[in-house]
Amino acid sequence: MYQMSREEKEYLAQYSITKYERPSIAADMAVFTIMGNQEKGTVRDKENYRKRPEKRLKILLIKRGSYPYKDQWALPGGFCKKGEEVLEAARRELFEETQVKDAYLKLAGVFGEEGRDPRGWILSHAFLALFGGEKCQLRAGSDAWDARWFEVEFIKERAVEERGEITACKNTTYRLSLTNYDDKEPVFLQTVIREEKSFHQFQVRTKYEIEEEQGFAFDHAKIITHSLLYLRKQAETDGRIVFDLMPEYFTLAELQDAYEIILGKELLTANFRRKMAGYVVESDKMVEGAGHRPAKLYKRNLQSVFVE
Repeated sequence: MYQMSREEKEYLAQYSITKYERPSIAADMAVFTIMGNQEKGTVRDKENYRKRPEKRLKILLIKRGSYPYKDQWALPGGFCKKGEEVLEAARRELFEETQVKDAYLKLAGVFGEEGRDPRGWILSHAFLALFGGEKCQLRAGSDAWDARWFEVEFIKERAVEERGEITACKNTTYRLSLTNYDDKEPVFLQTVIREEKSFHQFQVRTKYEIEEEQGFAFDHAKIITHSLLYLRKQAETDGRIVFDLMPEYFTLAELQDAYEIILGKELLTANFRRKMAGYVVESDKMVEGAGHRPAKLYKRNLQSVFVE
Protein backbone atom coordinates (compact mmCIF):
# COMPACT_ATOMS: atom_id res chain seq x y z
CA MET A 1 0.00 0.00 0.00
CA TYR A 2 1.24 3.45 -0.92
CA GLN A 3 2.53 5.51 2.02
CA MET A 4 2.50 9.32 1.81
CA SER A 5 5.55 11.20 2.88
CA ARG A 6 5.41 14.05 5.40
CA GLU A 7 6.01 16.56 2.59
CA GLU A 8 3.11 15.15 0.58
CA LYS A 9 0.76 15.33 3.58
CA GLU A 10 1.74 18.97 4.13
CA TYR A 11 1.10 19.74 0.46
CA LEU A 12 -2.37 18.15 0.57
CA ALA A 13 -3.24 19.95 3.79
CA GLN A 14 -2.77 23.28 2.00
CA TYR A 15 -4.29 22.22 -1.33
CA SER A 16 -7.76 23.55 -2.22
CA ILE A 17 -9.82 21.61 -4.72
CA THR A 18 -11.82 24.78 -5.41
CA LYS A 19 -8.78 26.17 -7.24
CA TYR A 20 -10.20 24.77 -10.47
CA GLU A 21 -13.76 24.85 -11.74
CA ARG A 22 -15.44 21.48 -11.45
CA PRO A 23 -18.11 20.05 -13.78
CA SER A 24 -21.14 18.05 -12.72
CA ILE A 25 -20.83 14.39 -13.71
CA ALA A 26 -23.72 12.58 -15.38
CA ALA A 27 -24.35 9.15 -16.90
CA ASP A 28 -26.61 8.84 -19.94
CA MET A 29 -27.53 5.56 -21.58
CA ALA A 30 -28.33 4.62 -25.15
CA VAL A 31 -30.48 1.56 -24.34
CA PHE A 32 -31.12 -0.69 -27.35
CA THR A 33 -33.20 -3.81 -27.77
CA ILE A 34 -34.66 -5.86 -30.60
CA MET A 35 -38.37 -6.58 -30.42
CA GLY A 36 -41.51 -6.87 -32.51
CA ASN A 37 -43.77 -3.95 -33.30
CA GLN A 38 -46.78 -5.03 -31.29
CA GLU A 39 -45.29 -6.69 -28.23
CA LYS A 40 -42.25 -7.08 -26.07
CA GLY A 41 -40.20 -10.13 -26.89
CA THR A 42 -40.89 -12.74 -29.55
CA VAL A 43 -44.39 -13.88 -30.49
CA ARG A 44 -44.30 -16.54 -33.17
CA ASP A 45 -46.80 -16.61 -36.05
CA LYS A 46 -48.87 -19.72 -35.43
CA GLU A 47 -50.68 -19.39 -38.77
CA ASN A 48 -47.45 -19.63 -40.75
CA TYR A 49 -44.67 -21.38 -38.89
CA ARG A 50 -42.13 -20.58 -41.63
CA LYS A 51 -42.67 -16.86 -41.18
CA ARG A 52 -40.44 -15.26 -38.56
CA PRO A 53 -41.91 -12.31 -36.66
CA GLU A 54 -40.81 -8.94 -37.99
CA LYS A 55 -38.55 -7.20 -35.52
CA ARG A 56 -36.91 -3.82 -35.23
CA LEU A 57 -34.00 -2.24 -33.43
CA LYS A 58 -35.46 0.03 -30.75
CA ILE A 59 -34.08 2.61 -28.35
CA LEU A 60 -35.50 3.72 -25.01
CA LEU A 61 -36.29 7.42 -24.59
CA ILE A 62 -37.92 9.34 -21.77
CA LYS A 63 -40.11 12.42 -22.09
CA ARG A 64 -38.77 15.05 -19.75
CA GLY A 65 -41.20 16.25 -17.12
CA SER A 66 -39.19 19.28 -16.01
CA TYR A 67 -36.98 22.02 -17.42
CA PRO A 68 -34.70 22.26 -19.29
CA TYR A 69 -36.16 20.71 -22.44
CA LYS A 70 -39.50 19.99 -20.78
CA ASP A 71 -41.70 17.72 -22.96
CA GLN A 72 -38.73 16.85 -25.19
CA TRP A 73 -37.39 13.31 -25.59
CA ALA A 74 -34.08 12.36 -24.00
CA LEU A 75 -31.93 9.38 -23.12
CA PRO A 76 -32.43 7.91 -19.65
CA GLY A 77 -29.75 8.96 -17.20
CA GLY A 78 -28.90 11.21 -14.30
CA PHE A 79 -26.22 12.73 -12.10
CA CYS A 80 -23.74 10.80 -10.00
CA LYS A 81 -24.38 10.84 -6.28
CA LYS A 82 -21.62 11.71 -3.84
CA GLY A 83 -19.12 8.85 -3.62
CA GLU A 84 -20.74 6.97 -6.53
CA GLU A 85 -18.73 5.71 -9.48
CA VAL A 86 -20.03 6.66 -12.91
CA LEU A 87 -20.66 3.03 -13.89
CA GLU A 88 -22.66 2.45 -10.72
CA ALA A 89 -24.69 5.59 -11.43
CA ALA A 90 -25.48 4.22 -14.88
CA ARG A 91 -26.54 0.85 -13.45
CA ARG A 92 -28.75 2.57 -10.86
CA GLU A 93 -30.44 4.80 -13.42
CA LEU A 94 -30.95 1.89 -15.82
CA PHE A 95 -32.59 -0.21 -13.13
CA GLU A 96 -34.85 2.67 -12.09
CA GLU A 97 -36.10 3.04 -15.68
CA THR A 98 -36.28 -0.63 -16.76
CA GLN A 99 -36.00 -2.89 -13.68
CA VAL A 100 -33.13 -4.69 -15.46
CA LYS A 101 -30.00 -5.43 -13.41
CA ASP A 102 -27.83 -7.54 -15.71
CA ALA A 103 -27.76 -5.56 -18.97
CA TYR A 104 -24.67 -5.21 -21.12
CA LEU A 105 -23.34 -1.79 -20.15
CA LYS A 106 -20.18 -0.24 -21.54
CA LEU A 107 -18.83 3.28 -21.80
CA ALA A 108 -19.07 4.43 -25.43
CA GLY A 109 -17.83 8.02 -25.07
CA VAL A 110 -17.68 11.22 -23.00
CA PHE A 111 -19.49 14.38 -24.10
CA GLY A 112 -18.52 17.72 -22.56
CA GLU A 113 -18.89 20.27 -25.33
CA GLU A 114 -19.55 23.81 -24.11
CA GLY A 115 -23.24 24.68 -24.22
CA ARG A 116 -24.48 21.09 -24.39
CA ASP A 117 -26.55 21.67 -21.25
CA PRO A 118 -28.06 25.08 -20.40
CA ARG A 119 -27.73 24.36 -16.65
CA GLY A 120 -23.94 24.64 -16.77
CA TRP A 121 -20.79 22.58 -17.27
CA ILE A 122 -21.94 18.97 -17.29
CA LEU A 123 -19.86 16.03 -18.49
CA SER A 124 -21.99 13.18 -19.79
CA HIS A 125 -20.54 9.68 -19.75
CA ALA A 126 -22.46 7.96 -22.54
CA PHE A 127 -23.03 4.24 -22.02
CA LEU A 128 -24.22 1.66 -24.51
CA ALA A 129 -26.80 -0.66 -22.88
CA LEU A 130 -28.20 -3.83 -24.48
CA PHE A 131 -30.76 -6.43 -23.42
CA GLY A 132 -33.65 -8.47 -24.75
CA GLY A 133 -36.94 -6.58 -24.68
CA GLU A 134 -38.73 -9.37 -22.82
CA LYS A 135 -36.70 -8.51 -19.70
CA CYS A 136 -37.85 -4.90 -19.49
CA GLN A 137 -40.54 -3.24 -17.38
CA LEU A 138 -40.59 0.45 -18.25
CA ARG A 139 -41.07 2.92 -15.43
CA ALA A 140 -40.53 6.65 -15.84
CA GLY A 141 -38.04 8.14 -13.39
CA SER A 142 -38.23 11.27 -11.24
CA ASP A 143 -37.48 13.74 -14.04
CA ALA A 144 -39.69 12.04 -16.64
CA TRP A 145 -43.40 11.54 -17.08
CA ASP A 146 -43.23 9.04 -19.93
CA ALA A 147 -40.89 6.33 -21.19
CA ARG A 148 -41.22 4.59 -24.56
CA TRP A 149 -39.44 2.40 -27.09
CA PHE A 150 -38.74 4.06 -30.45
CA GLU A 151 -38.05 2.23 -33.70
CA VAL A 152 -34.65 3.15 -35.12
CA GLU A 153 -33.97 3.97 -38.75
CA PHE A 154 -30.37 4.94 -39.39
CA ILE A 155 -29.28 5.73 -42.95
CA LYS A 156 -25.96 6.91 -44.35
CA GLU A 157 -26.81 9.60 -46.89
CA ARG A 158 -23.41 10.65 -48.19
CA ALA A 159 -19.69 10.51 -47.50
CA VAL A 160 -16.89 12.81 -48.70
CA GLU A 161 -13.16 12.17 -48.28
CA GLU A 162 -10.11 14.36 -48.71
CA ARG A 163 -6.61 12.92 -48.50
CA GLY A 164 -3.16 14.42 -48.17
CA GLU A 165 0.27 12.93 -47.53
CA ILE A 166 -0.07 12.76 -43.72
CA THR A 167 -3.57 14.11 -43.19
CA ALA A 168 -7.07 13.17 -44.28
CA CYS A 169 -10.64 14.17 -43.56
CA LYS A 170 -13.82 12.15 -43.91
CA ASN A 171 -17.29 13.68 -43.53
CA THR A 172 -20.21 11.26 -43.36
CA THR A 173 -23.82 12.44 -43.11
CA TYR A 174 -26.44 10.25 -41.44
CA ARG A 175 -30.20 10.58 -41.13
CA LEU A 176 -31.53 9.24 -37.82
CA SER A 177 -35.30 8.73 -37.51
CA LEU A 178 -37.00 7.46 -34.33
CA THR A 179 -40.70 6.55 -34.30
CA ASN A 180 -43.07 5.36 -31.59
CA TYR A 181 -46.49 3.90 -32.50
CA ASP A 182 -47.99 3.44 -29.02
CA ASP A 183 -50.65 6.12 -29.52
CA LYS A 184 -53.02 6.90 -32.38
CA GLU A 185 -50.67 9.71 -33.39
CA PRO A 186 -47.12 8.37 -33.82
CA VAL A 187 -44.26 10.29 -32.19
CA PHE A 188 -41.60 11.06 -34.79
CA LEU A 189 -38.10 12.39 -34.06
CA GLN A 190 -35.49 13.09 -36.68
CA THR A 191 -32.00 14.48 -37.05
CA VAL A 192 -29.47 14.88 -39.83
CA ILE A 193 -26.02 14.71 -38.34
CA ARG A 194 -22.53 14.88 -39.81
CA GLU A 195 -19.66 12.82 -38.43
CA GLU A 196 -16.34 14.57 -39.05
CA LYS A 197 -13.22 12.43 -38.80
CA SER A 198 -9.83 14.07 -39.15
CA PHE A 199 -6.69 11.94 -39.52
CA HIS A 200 -3.19 13.21 -38.81
CA GLN A 201 -0.52 10.55 -39.18
CA PHE A 202 -1.78 7.85 -36.78
CA GLN A 203 -4.18 10.00 -34.75
CA VAL A 204 -7.93 10.20 -35.35
CA ARG A 205 -10.29 12.86 -34.01
CA THR A 206 -14.07 12.60 -34.30
CA LYS A 207 -16.77 15.19 -33.75
CA TYR A 208 -20.43 15.52 -34.66
CA GLU A 209 -22.32 18.45 -36.12
CA ILE A 210 -26.11 18.60 -36.22
CA GLU A 211 -27.49 19.88 -39.53
CA GLU A 212 -31.20 19.35 -38.77
CA GLU A 213 -32.99 18.32 -35.59
CA GLN A 214 -36.52 17.72 -34.37
CA GLY A 215 -37.62 16.69 -30.88
CA PHE A 216 -34.33 15.74 -29.14
CA ALA A 217 -33.23 17.14 -25.78
CA PHE A 218 -29.67 18.33 -25.07
CA ASP A 219 -27.08 16.84 -27.45
CA HIS A 220 -28.63 13.38 -27.22
CA ALA A 221 -28.96 13.07 -31.00
CA LYS A 222 -25.15 13.11 -31.11
CA ILE A 223 -24.89 10.51 -28.36
CA ILE A 224 -27.39 8.21 -30.09
CA THR A 225 -25.55 8.51 -33.41
CA HIS A 226 -22.20 7.79 -31.77
CA SER A 227 -23.66 4.81 -29.88
CA LEU A 228 -25.23 3.33 -33.03
CA LEU A 229 -21.94 3.57 -34.90
CA TYR A 230 -20.13 2.04 -31.93
CA LEU A 231 -22.65 -0.85 -31.81
CA ARG A 232 -22.26 -1.49 -35.54
CA LYS A 233 -18.48 -1.48 -35.34
CA GLN A 234 -18.48 -3.92 -32.42
CA ALA A 235 -20.94 -6.21 -34.20
CA GLU A 236 -18.74 -6.16 -37.30
CA THR A 237 -15.42 -6.78 -35.55
CA ASP A 238 -16.47 -8.88 -32.54
CA GLY A 239 -19.93 -10.31 -33.06
CA ARG A 240 -20.38 -11.47 -29.48
CA ILE A 241 -21.96 -8.14 -28.52
CA VAL A 242 -25.17 -8.98 -30.43
CA PHE A 243 -25.89 -11.93 -28.12
CA ASP A 244 -26.78 -9.44 -25.39
CA LEU A 245 -29.84 -8.53 -27.46
CA MET A 246 -31.04 -12.14 -27.69
CA PRO A 247 -33.30 -14.18 -25.39
CA GLU A 248 -31.82 -17.20 -23.60
CA TYR A 249 -32.91 -19.57 -26.39
CA PHE A 250 -32.99 -18.63 -30.07
CA THR A 251 -32.83 -20.12 -33.54
CA LEU A 252 -29.87 -19.48 -35.80
CA ALA A 253 -32.22 -17.67 -38.18
CA GLU A 254 -33.27 -15.31 -35.38
CA LEU A 255 -29.62 -14.69 -34.52
CA GLN A 256 -28.85 -13.85 -38.14
CA ASP A 257 -31.86 -11.52 -38.22
CA ALA A 258 -30.43 -9.65 -35.24
CA TYR A 259 -27.04 -9.19 -36.92
CA GLU A 260 -28.67 -7.97 -40.14
CA ILE A 261 -30.81 -5.50 -38.19
CA ILE A 262 -27.75 -4.07 -36.44
CA LEU A 263 -25.51 -3.97 -39.50
CA GLY A 264 -28.22 -2.81 -41.88
CA LYS A 265 -27.36 -5.39 -44.54
CA GLU A 266 -28.06 -9.00 -45.52
CA LEU A 267 -25.58 -11.74 -44.70
CA LEU A 268 -24.84 -15.01 -46.47
CA THR A 269 -26.36 -17.74 -44.30
CA ALA A 270 -23.59 -20.31 -44.81
CA ASN A 271 -20.82 -17.83 -43.98
CA PHE A 272 -22.75 -16.49 -41.00
CA ARG A 273 -23.33 -19.92 -39.47
CA ARG A 274 -19.71 -20.88 -39.94
CA LYS A 275 -18.62 -17.70 -38.15
CA MET A 276 -21.08 -18.29 -35.29
CA ALA A 277 -20.21 -21.96 -34.77
CA GLY A 278 -17.93 -21.30 -31.80
CA TYR A 279 -20.29 -18.81 -30.16
CA VAL A 280 -23.38 -21.05 -29.80
CA VAL A 281 -24.25 -24.44 -28.37
CA GLU A 282 -27.21 -26.56 -29.39
CA SER A 283 -29.88 -27.10 -26.71
CA ASP A 284 -32.36 -29.95 -26.37
CA LYS A 285 -35.25 -27.56 -27.08
CA MET A 286 -37.21 -26.97 -30.26
CA VAL A 287 -39.46 -24.17 -31.44
CA GLU A 288 -42.94 -24.93 -30.14
CA GLY A 289 -45.94 -24.75 -32.46
CA ALA A 290 -43.73 -24.64 -35.53
CA GLY A 291 -45.48 -27.24 -37.72
CA HIS A 292 -43.87 -30.45 -38.95
CA ARG A 293 -40.30 -29.10 -39.21
CA PRO A 294 -39.55 -27.40 -35.89
CA ALA A 295 -36.29 -25.45 -35.70
CA LYS A 296 -33.60 -26.20 -33.14
CA LEU A 297 -33.00 -23.71 -30.37
CA TYR A 298 -29.50 -22.65 -29.37
CA LYS A 299 -27.88 -20.93 -26.41
CA ARG A 300 -24.90 -18.67 -26.12
CA ASN A 301 -21.62 -20.53 -25.58
CA LEU A 302 -20.40 -19.04 -22.33
CA GLN A 303 -16.90 -20.41 -22.95
CA SER A 304 -16.58 -17.96 -25.86
CA VAL A 305 -17.24 -15.08 -23.45
CA PHE A 306 -14.29 -16.04 -21.26
CA VAL A 307 -11.77 -15.66 -24.09
CA GLU A 308 -10.68 -12.19 -25.24
